[in-house]
Amino acid sequence: MGAWDYGPFDNDHAADWCARLHHAEPGARQAVLRGALTEAADTTGYLDNDEAGAAVAAAAVVASTLPGGTPVTSAYGPTFLTEGGSLDIGDGTPELAVRALERVLGADSEWVELWAEGGGDTAQHPAFVSVHELLAVLRR
Repeated sequence: MGAWDYGPFDNDHAADWCARLHHAEPGARQAVLRGALTEAADTTGYLDNDEAGAAVAAAAVVASTLPGGTPVTSAYGPTFLTEGGSLDIGDGTPELAVRALERVLGADSEWVELWAEGGGDTAQHPAFVSVHELLAVLRR
């Protein structure tokens, strides 16, 4: 799976996406952000873990800009944000992030399959808790 912890930036797919966002020209960052969210939100078939991981990271970036959101402090997050930079997320982006996370948590999601492999109550699993915390911020 390429994950070293349960947070939104703690896996290979998220870290790769964060690097893409960081290296994008400032004027293109909103498109990179919305692209990751749209790709997950609009997937009607099987959602691969790489798209899901990028969508969770993108949703965490969106949530970080909202009241009650946690600022991006992870060493694996977009460096320009951890260094105090900002990002205009654009109108409708929180709603798009909600749709993307709902898809990540939905049926035919490799993200769910991989995190649920160990069995047990997914509601208590740290990866699921992290995504539900993002959803709570995004839905406010």
